[in-house]
Amino acid sequence: MLRLERVLRSVALRHARSLNGKPQGDVLPQSCDVLIIGGGGMGASSAFWLKSRALQLSKKLNVLVVERDAGYSSASTVLSVGGVRQQFSLSENIEMSLYGYDFIVNGRKHLGDVDLCYQPNGYLILASDRGADVLTQNSKMQNELGARNELLGPKALRRRFPWLSTEDVELGCHGVDKEGWFDPWALLMGYKKQARALGAHFANGAVVGFQWSDSGVLSGAVVDSGDGVQRTVKFDTCVLAAGAHSGKVARLAKIGDPAAEESSMRVGLPVEPRKRYVYVYSTQGRNCPGVATPLTVDPDGTYFRRDGLCGNFLCGRSPSDDEEPDCDTLDVDDGYFQTNVWPTLAHRVPAFESIKIQSSWAGYYDHNSFDANGIIGQHPHYRNLYIAAGFSGHGIQQTPAVGRAISELILEGKFSTINLSRLGFDRLVNKQPMLEVNIV
Repeated sequence: MLRLERVLRSVALRHARSLNGKPQGDVLPQSCDVLIIGGGGMGASSAFWLKSRALQLSKKLNVLVVERDAGYSSASTVLSVGGVRQQFSLSENIEMSLYGYDFIVNGRKHLGDVDLCYQPNGYLILASDRGADVLTQNSKMQNELGARNELLGPKALRRRFPWLSTEDVELGCHGVDKEGWFDPWALLMGYKKQARALGAHFANGAVVGFQWSDSGVLSGAVVDSGDGVQRTVKFDTCVLAAGAHSGKVARLAKIGDPAAEESSMRVGLPVEPRKRYVYVYSTQGRNCPGVATPLTVDPDGTYFRRDGLCGNFLCGRSPSDDEEPDCDTLDVDDGYFQTNVWPTLAHRVPAFESIKIQSSWAGYYDHNSFDANGIIGQHPHYRNLYIAAGFSGHGIQQTPAVGRAISELILEGKFSTINLSRLGFDRLVNKQPMLEVNIV
């Protein structure tokens, strides 16, 4: 068996660590119109869209973003693999990712001089005989909504991808357009730069509590900036976009209090961190997947894609519920690769039978334990609180659509671009899960 030579590697972290000294945030004000808790992809996108839309509507809007991880060293956004795909089973996820694709390929139009390094290599999702019917149904809906993918049987798969073993594969769905991957760090910095240019403020600090008006309305957040002093920021509207920490922040607002009088307040925000590993490897095997190889997903959930132009690949696999690792640190489990990931890689791609790990890293999914789908929209009790959390690993590609949706709700009182009402908090209260089949 290969020996793991683990070297902590992440393009995003290299960017973050190249910053000179501690990242500087804006001065924390005493009040704002809109407070956004979380400055990752969802929060920064919301700030960008709020300021952009407010300008279009000739409205003045004071937007403040508070981010606990000043250098983004453990932020889910910058530790993701940056995929964009429409191969989902829910129409809302398909439409959001179509919108995300259009935003990403037109990044300079929206964000100015930023290169998102988009690679249009597509996705290839493989199914066994048990999953072939679902893959077929999903492909039909995806194409009806504007995606472009094709279904390929074993023979067609081998002709198109001669490096692929189709043993136990009944069908593959190949995205021929509008799918690929990009640089999440560049997207995040683009949001921040443009939002700041439009007048948004980004401050460093962790929200450690809330304040309420005499009538019980959320009116302020208590922020710890790490200098030993806790400060209160008053707001009219609050957006909760704290990624994997959103459930914890919600509890500070008494969301999920079992003793609450109102039933909706007894329902918690079921978002928690789940650690996921990414491994980067090289191979000397023959008949190796080429530069244009799509991000390939095995029937068991193991995925891989090319990583740059130097012959490296990256891969990963979400663990089963009983294998979930401890989330106290972002340490990588080398043994998980050996026992859970490499056997599938070697089985699916013979060139991967002999590989060498070059580096690895770990990041957090903001996992929604209710139905593994984003929770988007207004809280049923706190009418001035909007939520954008729980995307369970597919959020980065949906940040353009979700940020715009949050801005529409706040500024116009309704969804106008994509109707995301089925993904609201009410489904938690009503116990109506919106299950997404295609979680990678």
